[in-house]
Amino acid sequence: MLRVDFVTLFPEMVMQAVSDSIMARAVKSGAVKFGTSNPREFTVDAHRSVDDTSYGGGPGMVMMAPPIAAALDALSPSPEAEIVLCDASGERFGQEAARRLSTTPHVVFLCGHYGGVDERVRTKLATCAYSIGDYVVTGGELPALVMADAVVRLLPGVLGDPASRKADSHSEGLLGYPLYTRPDEFMGEGVPDVLKSGNHAEIERWRRKQQVQRTRSNRPDLFCRAGLSLGDLDLI
Repeated sequence: MLRVDFVTLFPEMVMQAVSDSIMARAVKSGAVKFGTSNPREFTVDAHRSVDDTSYGGGPGMVMMAPPIAAALDALSPSPEAEIVLCDASGERFGQEAARRLSTTPHVVFLCGHYGGVDERVRTKLATCAYSIGDYVVTGGELPALVMADAVVRLLPGVLGDPASRKADSHSEGLLGYPLYTRPDEFMGEGVPDVLKSGNHAEIERWRRKQQVQRTRSNRPDLFCRAGLSLGDLDLI
């Protein structure tokens, strides 16, 4: 069983998000267990302060390291645990990172808030820092939930059809192919004939071509790194 914990000022928000859909199914199957630890519960002053002004001045408040460290300690992470700081300046989170985290016994997401967290959280507590994109959100909870979802769906038995993971975007370094279902026509656009042909070899070829062309067009950065075969290049 994978254990996923969140160090967060908003535990109710996080636990509500993991109580539905695939996440809830994963819990029910015994594949994962979720938990939270709130830094505010480990403060020592009358105001239960978790933030303070920044050394050197500047706008915004900074989350202090001691309450975060105490909240993390309360989770008793093992030496093998991955402690993930959710931070806009972190490494870009991707499918390979999701695969790596899915093989660890314990993942803890450190969710910052306000103007950010004390840098010593990164250097002394976290084992890695990830960002989900080149934009800024209010807190680390939403990025942590996005990453947790990407990790949990890779666990054995979580998805109804494990083969569906292979068709996911990024699963093999390429974007996914277009998907269609009934009705045959919608707003004047029909389903490609090849998908209704019953010729599985041609369907697979068409889907691979769509993946290669879509990745080349929409994500040239991924296309440059994709492990393409000569046959894939012939599809362009």
